[in-house]
Amino acid sequence: MRIGAPKEIKNHEYRVGLTPAAVRELTAREHDVYVEAKAGDAIGLTDEMYARAGAKLLPDAEEVFAAADMIVKVKEPQPVEIAQLKPGQTLFTYLHLAPDPEQTKGLLASGATAIAYETVTDARGGLPLLAPMSEVAGRMSIQAGAHCLEIAQGGRGMLLGGVPGVPSAKVVILGGGVVGTNAARMAMGLEAHVIVLDVSLHRLNELDLQFGARLHTLFSTIDAIEDQVVSADLVIGGVLLPGAAAPKLITEKMVKQMKKGSVVVDVAIDQGGCAETSHATTHADPTYRVHDVVHYCVANMPGAVARTSTLALNNATLPFTLALADQGAEKAMRANAHLRAGLNVYKGALTYKAVAEAQKLPFKSAETVLGL
Repeated sequence: MRIGAPKEIKNHEYRVGLTPAAVRELTAREHDVYVEAKAGDAIGLTDEMYARAGAKLLPDAEEVFAAADMIVKVKEPQPVEIAQLKPGQTLFTYLHLAPDPEQTKGLLASGATAIAYETVTDARGGLPLLAPMSEVAGRMSIQAGAHCLEIAQGGRGMLLGGVPGVPSAKVVILGGGVVGTNAARMAMGLEAHVIVLDVSLHRLNELDLQFGARLHTLFSTIDAIEDQVVSADLVIGGVLLPGAAAPKLITEKMVKQMKKGSVVVDVAIDQGGCAETSHATTHADPTYRVHDVVHYCVANMPGAVARTSTLALNNATLPFTLALADQGAEKAMRANAHLRAGLNVYKGALTYKAVAEAQKLPFKSAETVLGL
């Protein structure tokens, strides 16, 4: 198969879909790999490294898209990239379609097959290609939140862990999944007062066993969210409904009641955000204020630590990339139900139910379009 890795073009996005190590695995299996020149330069993955691994370097994305049977990316395709997709071509990347009808429309019109990292599953019911970036985003959320609490950034002027004789900041984390767990770990490491809310008692029990008395857990109800959010110094939005738009757990009324200079870091912004006052921002302009509350809503948070993120992502995606390359997309998805769960768009048909429901569009199951 001919596999292409173009340079990412989203604002301050320096990750790359394939590392030189991944390229070597593909070329060792006699696949042709095309990498756009300087795709990994910013994070120390040089053209020379890709060439040594067997990649063919092309001068621009247009040539990569034209040459490849499958495009492997990191972020959702931008309009100029969607325009370069061809009928029958496979796109393997993060999509986050539910809150993005324009991207959905473009992918449907392209005739391409689009497989989303964030909806591929595993035998334990997890999302193995989302987990590495959720780990990064969860850890970064505390780093970003601590910075936003500084008075020069519009925050309350609080040190997250306080000092002897001065209370630490109260950190409220909505969601005890991968994002929430990693956020809690970092916040506790900085000696903040940390509370995690989740609707799963089983998950809260696991967190309690993992972290002990240092972590406070609460069952998530409307009352509990309201009580905790309005009294928080830092709120982390880490909720996820796989493939679907994030639920709006933080209302504008709650934000109005929060303390002046408190901070909301909405990690769920890729799926539309879990606060009514959230809208996507970029690394170039990451924050804004609503009712004197600082909002950090960067839609590609892991892009800020692009080298770590690229290596972690490739560790997770490589087995699936190899399966798609070795077997072809259709055969690979027929053989593997977990990979098949990643199918969002197939030759003009929308094949992920949560996206269809969010956008009120017709839906065909992956099994139907693949003839299973």
